[in-house]
Amino acid sequence: MEIEVASKDECGGDDMEKGVVGLSGGDERGMYLVWEDLRVVVPNFGNGHTKRLINGLTGFAEPGRIMAIMGPSGSGKSTLLHSLAGRLSGNVIMTGNVLLNGKKRSLHYGVAAYVTQEDILLGSLTVRETITYSAHLRLPTKNMSKEKINGIIEGTLTEMGLQDCADHLIGNWHLRGISGGEKKRLSIALEILTRPHLLFLDEPTSGLDSASAFFVTQILRNIAHDGRTVISSIHQPSSEVFALFDDLFLISGGETVYFGEAKMAVEFFAEVGYPCPSRRSPSDHFLRCINSDFDNVTASLIESHRIPETEKSSSLMMNLATAEIRSMLVKKYKCSKHAARARARVQEISTIEGLVMETKTGSQATWCKQLSTLTKRSFINMSRDVGYYWLRIITYIVVSISVGSIFFNVGTSYSAILARASCGGFISGFMIFMSIGGFPSFIEEMKIFYKERLNGHYGVGAYVISNFISSFPFLIAMSLSTATIIYHMVKFRPGFSHFAYTCLDLVSSIAVIESCMMVVASLVPNFLMGLITGAGIIGVMMMTAGFFRFLPDLPKPFWRYPMSYINYMAWALQGEYKNDMIGLEFDPLQPGDPKLKGEVIINTVLGISLDHSKWWDLTVVIVILIVYRLLFFTILKFKERASPVFRTIYTKRTLHHLSKRPSFRKTPHFPSQRHQIMHSLSSQEGLNSPIH
Repeated sequence: MEIEVASKDECGGDDMEKGVVGLSGGDERGMYLVWEDLRVVVPNFGNGHTKRLINGLTGFAEPGRIMAIMGPSGSGKSTLLHSLAGRLSGNVIMTGNVLLNGKKRSLHYGVAAYVTQEDILLGSLTVRETITYSAHLRLPTKNMSKEKINGIIEGTLTEMGLQDCADHLIGNWHLRGISGGEKKRLSIALEILTRPHLLFLDEPTSGLDSASAFFVTQILRNIAHDGRTVISSIHQPSSEVFALFDDLFLISGGETVYFGEAKMAVEFFAEVGYPCPSRRSPSDHFLRCINSDFDNVTASLIESHRIPETEKSSSLMMNLATAEIRSMLVKKYKCSKHAARARARVQEISTIEGLVMETKTGSQATWCKQLSTLTKRSFINMSRDVGYYWLRIITYIVVSISVGSIFFNVGTSYSAILARASCGGFISGFMIFMSIGGFPSFIEEMKIFYKERLNGHYGVGAYVISNFISSFPFLIAMSLSTATIIYHMVKFRPGFSHFAYTCLDLVSSIAVIESCMMVVASLVPNFLMGLITGAGIIGVMMMTAGFFRFLPDLPKPFWRYPMSYINYMAWALQGEYKNDMIGLEFDPLQPGDPKLKGEVIINTVLGISLDHSKWWDLTVVIVILIVYRLLFFTILKFKERASPVFRTIYTKRTLHHLSKRPSFRKTPHFPSQRHQIMHSLSSQEGLNSPIH
């Protein structure tokens, strides 16, 4: 069932080197992270091979040190980082052990901070506002003075070099904002704000110039040397940036090429027979030795006669192809003193008892402080983002004027019966349908929530309630503007109580559909699928609302019971009909016949029962609203609690299935058809760039 467990001793003996540092000298407030025989695969249930992303990696990270995970593109850097942080995608399988302070423990929800490669930020806020809200969400504001919190905020801005753009908007689709490098530094600033004990960063220097990359790495080094554990993936750092790292984990093709002190990597490559040229950056040299892309670059330059094809190196080893050099480095490392030292240290950290310390994780702010801060931040975001509500409010007003002009002063003639029913149906159905236009904003907000929730910024309950409170003023604005225009232009039944009911019915309906869309947003991965799913749900609601086909005529199984009863639109439409028609009298079809009472029309023509009042209908709509919000909360909590369980079951079943396939163990670790042309490393000497 295991994934091709490698032999622990390929060199004829298990060289447990001397000089292993004891744990007593470390910072016992920090976090020791260990990973043993870590393997990640993408299972293939068809006839193809199972792809191995990382294969048998072992290492450790200690407090007071900053580690760089380095390797070519596609080597498994981000996969290793995600594996250590517990953030792998659902379609991959991981085996091996990841231990925090000697114990298996989830690193979600504040245990560790994680800076993603993608900058997920609210573009409508300024840099200072973003850091300020984050500080109030996580710092123990009850025990800290306002001046001290402001000092931390300003210190973070200065530390990350953001003071010049502190009052600039971050920027989104319609607002020009800060640069990509400044966004990257802001993302890092948000996570180092509380000085986490364990910090992961996925290529934090991407998009930064050399000076910014150096200063950012220097800040991370200072954080690490303050007793924190910092692990960062990085692609190809400059010599100055590389010198800032204490430890180096160099991988290629998902396998360990070198793990140990960064300053000793050059010595290891020299011992193996690949010394770093004096004028070349160590990181450049390491990647040239293990990155097959340079074979293609060399082939192109040879074809263009920029490099003599007959150029040879005095070292026979330098004439090997990159793939062969990488394979040799992997084998040499397994037999080296660095690998032995790593195994010994991993064993020592893993077996020490009493290493687990109680540390405060996640947010230290009170629940009420989280709620008020999230509500204020969300309200500001909604008010500044034109596409969130303002554009929809304008659309509602324009459509309301159109509806009002079409049904203008509808009156009480016999034909007005159908006109009033149609107008009510349009308001309860098609007007509500426009709420789906805010779905892209919902998805963006959910991205922010997932990132901040995983990093332990706040709880699910505070988010769900704050989201509703902050959006409610905009829902009132949409409902009031729509109801005011249509009610007075169409001349619905006069009276303030009837107008107030129309407003309440409309705001409740819009709030229900907004809550329904939030439920959909929590279940789908992107806004396109959300739009399709949301449109389908609203379409089913409209068909069972009692307008296109009257409620008594709906097929009893499923559509009448239970669909029409759990459909808020059916209750809202019934309430609106009762509010408008009860008490009115309409002209008969034949002149001279008795007037038609509104109650009779509602009961006989529209098929609506009068056994309960319109206020009961409104109450049911509000109850459905509460149910949707509770469902939203339940889904978010269920995904948190159930995901690890489902992942464990999926992993066990997949491994059981794959273990029956003979080809699973015989397949090369990292099969690829990408690199086929092989040229010696000697032909790359003096190569500075593809064009020079």
